[in-house]
Amino acid sequence: MQQPHPSKDINLNPPQSSSIYYGWKIVAVAFFVDFIAVGFFFYSYGVFFKALAEEFGGSRLDVSIGITLVNIVSAVISPFLGKALDSYPIRSVMIFGTVTLSLGFFLLSLIATQWQLYFILATLIAFGSSAMGGLSTAKLVTNWFFTKQGRALGIATMGISLSGVAMPIISAWMIQQYGWRAGFTVFGAVTLLCVLPVVLRYVITSPAELKSKHQPSSGTAEATQADNIISRQSGEHWSIKQALGNRNFWLVVVTFALLFCCNGATLTHMVPRVTDMGFSLTQAAPILSFAAAAGVIGKVIYGWITDYSNARIAIWIAIFCQFIGQFFLLNADSYGSLTVAAMIFGFGMGGMVPIHGSLVSSLFGQKGFGYIMGLMRPAMLPIMVSGIPLAGWIYDTTGNYDLAFEIFMILYVLAAIAVVFIDEEATR
Repeated sequence: MQQPHPSKDINLNPPQSSSIYYGWKIVAVAFFVDFIAVGFFFYSYGVFFKALAEEFGGSRLDVSIGITLVNIVSAVISPFLGKALDSYPIRSVMIFGTVTLSLGFFLLSLIATQWQLYFILATLIAFGSSAMGGLSTAKLVTNWFFTKQGRALGIATMGISLSGVAMPIISAWMIQQYGWRAGFTVFGAVTLLCVLPVVLRYVITSPAELKSKHQPSSGTAEATQADNIISRQSGEHWSIKQALGNRNFWLVVVTFALLFCCNGATLTHMVPRVTDMGFSLTQAAPILSFAAAAGVIGKVIYGWITDYSNARIAIWIAIFCQFIGQFFLLNADSYGSLTVAAMIFGFGMGGMVPIHGSLVSSLFGQKGFGYIMGLMRPAMLPIMVSGIPLAGWIYDTTGNYDLAFEIFMILYVLAAIAVVFIDEEATR
């Protein structure tokens, strides 16, 4: 099946149209929401890791299961969430997600048993983080951008990496000063009091909704520009049979499942690994922040590469940097070498989200973007969720993470090979 690619001839530089100007507001909103939705939990979970293990007397595998449950449930609900994002106002989905995530954080501060931890993570946190950010913000940004879409996604997802710069340090300080329960309470309050008003005030699903709100006069430059953007969103939705029968679908799934498997495990176990070397929690947390800071730079650069060059080049550069970073992390023996290794790894990791979104939009079109992205999550699930518990089990069994890091390096090579077979020119 030949799927027409979205046109890429819109000039986004001078914001002469309110539609284009509002598009950059949408990027700012996505940046802020992703900072909270992804950074508050995924970048902070590794900092809470040992505190949770000590609280409930569990092993590192037991605590790893918590975030694995979040990934599993998020993947299972993603097709339904993607369908909802394609069919209903994104604002409504994000509001529901924001309230749910906030409630989840509040309840985490009150848990008394390990099963309660698992239950809240697998329900409120899994749904709330997915519906508030991640898939929702990616769909929102791609609704507003075609030219320089990679750059727009890169800037929007910088919120994730900047949260990774700030939140490990902030979380470590809160845990040491006030305890992990107070930390989750603060997360819940910030999510409810800061994110919800922004979503209510600024989220508009697409230029079509903006046009209907403002009703620009027919024939004006603003109306013409809005019509041009809206027309690029035409096309047929993909059916599940068409998607699952498409070679590119599975190549993208395998590539990013392998990469997300390695990324998630490395980030989650990075702080525990550094503390195992004798460094304190407040010394270890900045290592994760350095990785996230390098990811900020990576998101902009990879977004630019996907707009002006072959996406496979961007993916290969990202994989190479992650591979080298993993190698140095495996062999690092000082704080300085750990920092350098984390930054190399983080620079490569920073490209994953914008590259993934741009590639899916390019290969499958805009109309069914949310549905295709949603379908990919459960397809990636078996590989993607295995890394975190595998690393925890290896540590519990061997007393270190060496074997886990060696396995991840092999997975990077397999991902690089899979990229060779992705056909960017056409979706057949």
